[in-house]
Amino acid sequence: MRGLLPAMALYAAALFAQVPDTEQALSCKTATGPQISPDGRFVAYQVRSTNWEENSFDTQIWLAMVPTGERYQLTSSKKSSTNPKWSPDGKRLAFISDRDGKRQIYLISTSGGEALALTALDGGVDALEWSPDGMWIAFTSTGPEPKSRKERKDKFGDFEIVKGDYLMSQLWVIKVPNELPATAKEKPKPESLTEGKSFSVTEFSWAPDSQRLAFSASANPSPAARDSSDIYVARVSDKGLTRLVSTSGPDRTPVWSPDGRRIAYQTAAGKEFFYYLNAQLAIVPAEGGPPKLIPMTFDEDPGPVAWGPEGIYFSALQKTSRHLFRVDPETGKVERITGPDAYVASQFSFTKDFSRMAFTGASPNQFGEVAVSNVNRFNPRTLTNVADQYKKFSLATREVTEWKSADGTTIQGIMIKPANFDPKKKYPLLVVIHGGPTGVDLPVRAPDAYYPIERFAAKGAVLLQVNYRGSAGYGEKFRSLNVRNLGMGDYQDVISGVDALIARGFVNPNRVGAMGWSQGGYISAFIACYSDRFKAVSVGAGISDWTTYYANTDITPFTRQYLKATPWEDPEIYRKTSPITYLKNARTPTLIQHGELDKRVPIPNSYELRQALEDKGVPVKMVVYKGFGHGITKPREERAVAEHNYEWFSRWIWGESVPNGMLDIDSAEAR
Repeated sequence: MRGLLPAMALYAAALFAQVPDTEQALSCKTATGPQISPDGRFVAYQVRSTNWEENSFDTQIWLAMVPTGERYQLTSSKKSSTNPKWSPDGKRLAFISDRDGKRQIYLISTSGGEALALTALDGGVDALEWSPDGMWIAFTSTGPEPKSRKERKDKFGDFEIVKGDYLMSQLWVIKVPNELPATAKEKPKPESLTEGKSFSVTEFSWAPDSQRLAFSASANPSPAARDSSDIYVARVSDKGLTRLVSTSGPDRTPVWSPDGRRIAYQTAAGKEFFYYLNAQLAIVPAEGGPPKLIPMTFDEDPGPVAWGPEGIYFSALQKTSRHLFRVDPETGKVERITGPDAYVASQFSFTKDFSRMAFTGASPNQFGEVAVSNVNRFNPRTLTNVADQYKKFSLATREVTEWKSADGTTIQGIMIKPANFDPKKKYPLLVVIHGGPTGVDLPVRAPDAYYPIERFAAKGAVLLQVNYRGSAGYGEKFRSLNVRNLGMGDYQDVISGVDALIARGFVNPNRVGAMGWSQGGYISAFIACYSDRFKAVSVGAGISDWTTYYANTDITPFTRQYLKATPWEDPEIYRKTSPITYLKNARTPTLIQHGELDKRVPIPNSYELRQALEDKGVPVKMVVYKGFGHGITKPREERAVAEHNYEWFSRWIWGESVPNGMLDIDSAEAR
């Protein structure tokens, strides 16, 4: 046996060299946010890279020349440069950078040279858009901290009045000179088109005449105020303001008609419960008047992108794909622009004449790449080479699979198989559950983050990503199936998928684990408390008790939308759908991961679950990532999240001992 150990070690090393380790996965670059120039000759896009020394993910802007495919990096400052936007003449790019501390607007020539700051606002800048005539840039910002708040802090120290200390985002414009002055005093001063505490601006767009801006705004910047969003128009000349749409439920993402007479937008159409129902597209006259729904039959959420000469373009999920569509605003006839069926395309931008577009796209088992195409004859041509980073690795394969849940509902998921998959073998099965619940898993590749999928597959596991009821892409009826049915219905979708793969003969039913973050963490917590079918579970930022969640979260409408009651009105539905209710069944070793400052799923949920499992005698470990909210957003801590998960499942699924492991598993086992 001794003679075999070196050989086995060499085999293991060779095996794991075939896939990226956690640091390599987190170091892989991604290309996003493509913006095609008005004439179609260039595409500006963002490349995210990992700065381990500074413990940050940094983004820089690159340019691709469409005719030749040649690429070069345009920005190279410390920290990030994002949100590139072309001037209408195509000679300059405006972008946002935090290189000097706060996010400000910079201008740079497309031929290169130094980027120069256009703004220097204390509150920084959130988003920007050029006016069609190139004379203005509009942007959103909270502006400088109010004098009254500074005085309050100086006198009484720092405190927060809950639901009373909002900094409202306002809409600003700034004139863009042909040449930026050398000194800050000589630079143009931004003007605020909106002010006060009556609303907070979210999205906006310029009218074709460059004299008006349409925007959406909610009662305050809190996520809980999402359903209060209305549509407004502001005039640049005199700061005149008109509210065009004020139906109940959110009205957002305004886009102008080419003649500037109408505005299209996404609406909940006044529905009281809208989180899981289809949004619709509507049109309102720019000068005011009754809005009108576009008479389209489309069973998913349409996200407006632009209004061109041939119709309104919108993006939408279609099961495990995403496409661009165009609708005739008069007839409601919908035409799909991208294809084939399995293609995943997003982040669209158009040339001035709407003849060509840039986007990110991928087919199954491909990485997302920046691409260009004709609009009316879809023929994508890739401009980036993200996939080249993975050429030396042998990666797992993805395929769409489906099965019937307990109530007969058809559920789809993404099955991930090792590169050397053999259907005659018995594999451990790891279920990775997305958040949302209106998230969705697609059969395309992306760098691993919280969950080291490629390493698990190389270690000899099959993985299943479940698009459980409530997932986007499958229509309104499917998204509504977990209303007052959270947890139980979701669990049935997961366990029926596990059973379906077991029935195919290549899954070991005694070596099944589950993991997920946010809503995926909630379903994982439900599994941990409700089921004895799993050998190990990882709960990431998950809900354990809906009443605890409701009283602490920053999106209190969520539970009222899905459970159709507050816990004070219907405590039984909160009890029925809470994982903690089923604690008596809990026996699955559970890893709990949570950001210390999480407001979306506040950390009391995890402390409650941890204490309950410990009291029950269930092996449990809880890791708190200091300084983070709902997402873990820095490389070192993301590496810790992934390594903690890898260590946990290596112990409980593969039975491996991890001496001096990050989780100190030996002490967990001894307890």
